[in-house]
Amino acid sequence: MSNKQQQKSRRTLVLVLLAFILPVLLAKLALDNQWFNYGVTNQGNLIDQPLNIGDVGIDPQAIKQWLVIYNLPENCQQKCLQTLKGIEQSYLALGRETPRVTPIAISNSPFNAEQLKLVNQRHWQIITSADNANNQLSSEHIYVADPLGNIVLSYPQPATIEDIPSFGKAMLEDLKKLLKYSRIG
Repeated sequence: MSNKQQQKSRRTLVLVLLAFILPVLLAKLALDNQWFNYGVTNQGNLIDQPLNIGDVGIDPQAIKQWLVIYNLPENCQQKCLQTLKGIEQSYLALGRETPRVTPIAISNSPFNAEQLKLVNQRHWQIITSADNANNQLSSEHIYVADPLGNIVLSYPQPATIEDIPSFGKAMLEDLKKLLKYSRIG
């Protein structure tokens, strides 16, 4: 072999080695330096402690669907009303999957006329709360429960009216993913 051929074959060998080694090194650097989130695919917060809808006063035998649960605060002001509207819009955006989901509003008192205007009573189930709901569920969060009665996700209530579209989008994305992979409900 001539000197030129040896240099050419060495260069080819080095390029091939770089093609295989460089991606592994970059992946290792990305993991070590935390350049991305580790396996986070949900927008809401997973519930750590086991919580069942029976614990909050909802009959698990009566509802065998995915649930979006909102425990209304004592005084449902503008932010609360807009959150109700955001949940309703996310529910309707599910399209053909809407029969698999039921939004539930838990209230300490009967709904007033303004609240009833924002919720389509054919879609929503309105429950007058027991003390269990107020002890177990914060009015600062919206919850998602699976058809087996386990509360699995929570979303913080939007802080401002401008945050409601991003809240609805995040909840919609998670619900679509859950419904796609779920064979129940």
